[in-house]
Amino acid sequence: MRELKIFSGQANRALAKAICNFLHLPLGEVTLGKFPDGENFCKIEEDIRGRDIFLIQPTCPPVNDNIFELLIMIDSCKRASAARITTVIPYFGYARQDRKDEGRVPITAKLVANLITRAGADRVLTMDLHSPQIQGFFDVPVDNMYAAPVLYDFVESIDVAPDKRIVVSPDVGSIKRALGYAKRLGSRLAIVDKRRDNATETRQEHLIGGPVEGMVAVMFDDMISTGGSIVGAATKLKALGAAEIYVAATHGVLCGKAIEKLHDSPITTLAVTDTIPLTPDKVSPKIKTLSVAPLLAEAIKRIHHDQSISILFDRAEG
Repeated sequence: MRELKIFSGQANRALAKAICNFLHLPLGEVTLGKFPDGENFCKIEEDIRGRDIFLIQPTCPPVNDNIFELLIMIDSCKRASAARITTVIPYFGYARQDRKDEGRVPITAKLVANLITRAGADRVLTMDLHSPQIQGFFDVPVDNMYAAPVLYDFVESIDVAPDKRIVVSPDVGSIKRALGYAKRLGSRLAIVDKRRDNATETRQEHLIGGPVEGMVAVMFDDMISTGGSIVGAATKLKALGAAEIYVAATHGVLCGKAIEKLHDSPITTLAVTDTIPLTPDKVSPKIKTLSVAPLLAEAIKRIHHDQSISILFDRAEG
């Protein structure tokens, strides 16, 4: 069996180290930096000829820097004669631009997929893609993992009777996700009717289902970006009498004024996974970080040994 080696870019070394700890492996040595003119530099400091290489790099902010760093790491490994290169991208940037919703706009999710493939990646391991169809944008195998088991554990740790808990979809587009969580948790489902006024402003008009008065409301999402939609939904739920409001999301992008909105919101706790590292300015007593390192470590082990990872999807669904 070819030797397994794991390397990390600079985007989330803490997650990479946690994954290596679960696999009882050292994190590979790589030198990364920039030339004086801002160009990225990479040198793999170990012999990787004939090895099975996993490169861990979420393409989170600064998105463009992290994407290009990943590309030159792939190229470095390819030119060093690695047997196979798997890119582990816990958070896939540019995923929201996955279709032409108006004239003269790009499909950047496809563009980034092409860049990663052409750079030399043989496989992609990612988590909770914003749109599952992005898997088809790659010309190499893609394993799209789900953080659901980790989020389930968080919700079940909340001290509340099951009949006092209700799953709420923050908008119509998240109904399928919320329905799956509600079924798994044995909870009722409600939906917030969100209307978009423009590209940055939304308003919450009605609640479909319920009631939520005196209930502990739980909302799930794949990512929290500016926080506008989720905070607006939480404000609506509180106005309708919800006792507590919890939010569980895979990716805590938390850009713009997201932290300020969270502080001023009625949200009790926002749980996000460590697919994206929380910088010091994003640390808040309302935010709880959950680790997906065990899930990714198990997937890496199974891919390395050419074993099925379907069991990991079964755990997420059932």
